[in-house]
Amino acid sequence: MDTITRLFDFPYYQLEKYNLKDALVTKYGNEWIKTSTEEYIAKANAFSRGLLRLGIKKNDKIAVISSNNRTEWNIVDIGILQTGAQNVPVYPTISEEDYEYILNHCGAIYCIVSDGELYDKIQKIKHRLPALKEIYAFQEVQGCKSWNEILDLGKDESNQNEVEASKNSITEDELATVIYTSGTTGRPKGVMLSHKNIVSDVLMSAERVPFEAGKNRALSFLPVCHIYERMILYLYQYYGVSIYFAESIEKVSDNIKEATPDVITAVPRLLEKVYDKIIAKGSELTGIKKMLFFWAVEVGLKYEPYGANGPIYGLKLWLARKLIFSKWKAGLGGRLGLMVSGSAAIQPRLARVFAAAEIPVMEGYGLTETSPVIAVNDERNGGFRIGTVGRPLNGVEVKIAEDGEILCKGPNVMMGYYNDEEKTKEVMTDGYFHTGDIGIIDKDGFLKITDRKKEMFKTSGGKYIAPQLIENAMKQSRFIEQIMVIGDGEKMPAAFIQPDFEFLKQWAQRKGIKQGTVEELINNEDVISRIKEEVDAINVKFGHWEQVKRFELTPEIWSVDGGEMTPTLKLKRKAIKEKYQKLYDKIYNT
Repeated sequence: MDTITRLFDFPYYQLEKYNLKDALVTKYGNEWIKTSTEEYIAKANAFSRGLLRLGIKKNDKIAVISSNNRTEWNIVDIGILQTGAQNVPVYPTISEEDYEYILNHCGAIYCIVSDGELYDKIQKIKHRLPALKEIYAFQEVQGCKSWNEILDLGKDESNQNEVEASKNSITEDELATVIYTSGTTGRPKGVMLSHKNIVSDVLMSAERVPFEAGKNRALSFLPVCHIYERMILYLYQYYGVSIYFAESIEKVSDNIKEATPDVITAVPRLLEKVYDKIIAKGSELTGIKKMLFFWAVEVGLKYEPYGANGPIYGLKLWLARKLIFSKWKAGLGGRLGLMVSGSAAIQPRLARVFAAAEIPVMEGYGLTETSPVIAVNDERNGGFRIGTVGRPLNGVEVKIAEDGEILCKGPNVMMGYYNDEEKTKEVMTDGYFHTGDIGIIDKDGFLKITDRKKEMFKTSGGKYIAPQLIENAMKQSRFIEQIMVIGDGEKMPAAFIQPDFEFLKQWAQRKGIKQGTVEELINNEDVISRIKEEVDAINVKFGHWEQVKRFELTPEIWSVDGGEMTPTLKLKRKAIKEKYQKLYDKIYNT
């Protein structure tokens, strides 16, 4: 098979080119269980046969909700797609109300969940889902049918010819999936992506990834219901990369040591946590070891690609790598040589220090609507520039509108929003998709994102504020875990700050500050003035009108479950403002 045009072509391509023993690997209990390419395809075909026997027809929708990435998800994905039905992946952490909306909006007739907790959530609202016939689960769940029942139904191969006929009838322009975006405001929108949308993005992105075909191993842990990780999984299959699935985000550091991957995909928040852990360990050292550790960090923070710092720096870097950074790499499994980051802007200091440690982070950019990658950095051929999201993919056209908005055209741009022509028209003009992001393309063709169009606001003095730029700078402080800049229509910018409580408690202990409750800690005068020092130090990087003049500390940890963050860890600005309305009023004395 030389040409891949539909998503279910990827496993067959892998079988022909690499035929892996460990195509998909999931940990059950204490054991990593390997599924070969052959078994992957055999099970996907059995699943397709089972679905056909259940009466699945072309364009039926099947919702798949999993708390973690796993082999079963991929088997089900290919099994569904081969029948001409659509896989509608749903986030595991959304509200009951959103589940009801999504499952009714797409008209899902079956729902496959990973575990009992998700089964209970769907079972609770099942009476309000008229189209839903049945729920199946990957794990053994009391009172719930098992996904194995569909596989068993497909054991008899006598209807495989129907599966083949179905596959042959599916063209690249047909709908493959509907992905509901976790919008920071309003109802989720169902993004319709065709086989061609995602396949083209995989093949265009493939040119940017320095894989040694058939010889790499990846660890997958970002939610596969998001197009970013899902596209990457197809890309791994295309390159014959063995995919290990992490047990959970919490267990990633253990799983990295067990699976020893060459590559992972990450989001900036995760990279920040990894970096903070490394720094915390360095802080525990004493004497010469501690001095050397922080000297190496200083060297790393000055890193420029392609030897731009000159030979003396090169010597220091060689020494830092030998003495310190090699230990960082060993702590991350020993083989990790590439991290691909998306979803939000990565702080340049992290990009520098990880690249110095020979674990480069290649930042990319895209949206669900663009399948998702629009641009991505590539260390080879001068294609890596810190502070940018790389050059647009070959085959994707990017232009900057008069108001600075990034517009994108290409085979990866969605078919539209499911059952919503009006919203589709709002974001499409002459084949160009309006990303809602503001950016520039530099003279060498690198794309730089400067802000979200919707998130920019004006102060009452008429000055524009780009909150993300200020927030990303402020989050470089060890004291600040999350921050939201506010001030739309007000006389000055201010902020809500969620401190890094772990670090703050350690600091307070060192300073002999009484711990007490979280509320007492954030109302402590010494704590407030110390965080003010951090804010003031970072403020100097910005114009006077952009500087955060006042702030309030919040006692809660902002999270997806708490409703302050989207599943891709972006701030839900409206929800945060509503939650802390009293603090807002206190800042602006309204």
